[in-house]
Amino acid sequence: MWQEKDNKLQASFEFKNFSEAFAFMTEVAFLAERLDHHPEWSNVWNKVNFQLCTHSAGNTITQKDRELAAAIDEVFTKYR
Repeated sequence: MWQEKDNKLQASFEFKNFSEAFAFMTEVAFLAERLDHHPEWSNVWNKVNFQLCTHSAGNTITQKDRELAAAIDEVFTKYR
Protein backbone atom coordinates (compact mmCIF):
# COMPACT_ATOMS: atom_id res chain seq x y z
CA MET A 1 0.00 0.00 0.00
CA TRP A 2 2.81 2.47 0.83
CA GLN A 3 4.87 3.70 -2.11
CA GLU A 4 8.11 5.63 -2.20
CA LYS A 5 7.76 8.72 -4.37
CA ASP A 6 9.61 12.05 -4.33
CA ASN A 7 11.53 11.08 -1.16
CA LYS A 8 8.30 10.39 0.72
CA LEU A 9 6.30 7.35 1.74
CA GLN A 10 2.82 7.85 0.32
CA ALA A 11 -0.45 6.01 0.88
CA SER A 12 -4.20 6.54 0.62
CA PHE A 13 -6.85 4.94 2.79
CA GLU A 14 -10.56 4.74 2.00
CA PHE A 15 -13.40 4.38 4.50
CA LYS A 16 -17.16 3.87 4.50
CA ASN A 17 -17.86 7.53 5.29
CA PHE A 18 -16.45 10.75 6.69
CA SER A 19 -17.07 9.80 10.32
CA GLU A 20 -15.00 6.64 9.96
CA ALA A 21 -12.20 8.53 8.20
CA PHE A 22 -12.20 11.15 10.95
CA ALA A 23 -12.11 8.49 13.69
CA PHE A 24 -9.10 6.92 11.95
CA MET A 25 -7.37 10.31 11.75
CA THR A 26 -8.00 10.88 15.45
CA GLU A 27 -6.39 7.57 16.35
CA VAL A 28 -3.42 8.30 14.09
CA ALA A 29 -3.05 11.79 15.62
CA PHE A 30 -2.61 10.34 19.12
CA LEU A 31 -0.25 7.67 17.78
CA ALA A 32 1.86 10.23 15.93
CA GLU A 33 2.08 12.39 19.04
CA ARG A 34 3.29 9.40 21.08
CA LEU A 35 5.92 8.62 18.43
CA ASP A 36 6.82 12.33 18.12
CA HIS A 37 6.58 12.02 14.35
CA HIS A 38 3.80 13.88 12.62
CA PRO A 39 2.49 13.09 9.14
CA GLU A 40 1.65 15.34 6.28
CA TRP A 41 -1.90 14.32 5.48
CA SER A 42 -5.15 15.38 3.91
CA ASN A 43 -8.75 14.26 4.11
CA VAL A 44 -11.60 14.58 1.64
CA TRP A 45 -14.84 12.90 2.70
CA ASN A 46 -13.96 9.19 3.06
CA LYS A 47 -10.31 9.30 1.96
CA VAL A 48 -7.16 10.04 3.96
CA ASN A 49 -3.87 10.61 2.13
CA PHE A 50 -0.45 10.50 3.77
CA GLN A 51 3.03 11.64 2.86
CA LEU A 52 5.76 10.72 5.31
CA CYS A 53 9.33 11.98 5.42
CA THR A 54 11.68 13.15 8.13
CA HIS A 55 12.28 16.87 7.90
CA SER A 56 15.23 16.81 10.30
CA ALA A 57 16.97 14.26 8.02
CA GLY A 58 16.78 16.50 4.96
CA ASN A 59 13.21 15.63 3.94
CA THR A 60 13.98 12.03 3.15
CA ILE A 61 12.54 8.68 4.24
CA THR A 62 13.98 7.27 7.45
CA GLN A 63 13.26 4.34 9.75
CA LYS A 64 11.03 6.69 11.75
CA ASP A 65 8.77 7.05 8.69
CA ARG A 66 8.66 3.31 8.12
CA GLU A 67 7.71 2.74 11.76
CA LEU A 68 4.92 5.32 11.58
CA ALA A 69 3.65 3.81 8.31
CA ALA A 70 3.51 0.35 9.91
CA ALA A 71 1.66 1.76 12.92
CA ILE A 72 -0.84 3.54 10.63
CA ASP A 73 -1.42 0.25 8.78
CA GLU A 74 -2.17 -1.43 12.10
CA VAL A 75 -4.73 1.23 13.04
CA PHE A 76 -6.34 0.84 9.61
CA THR A 77 -6.96 -2.89 10.19
CA LYS A 78 -9.72 -1.90 12.67
CA TYR A 79 -11.64 -0.28 9.82
CA ARG A 80 -11.60 -3.10 7.28
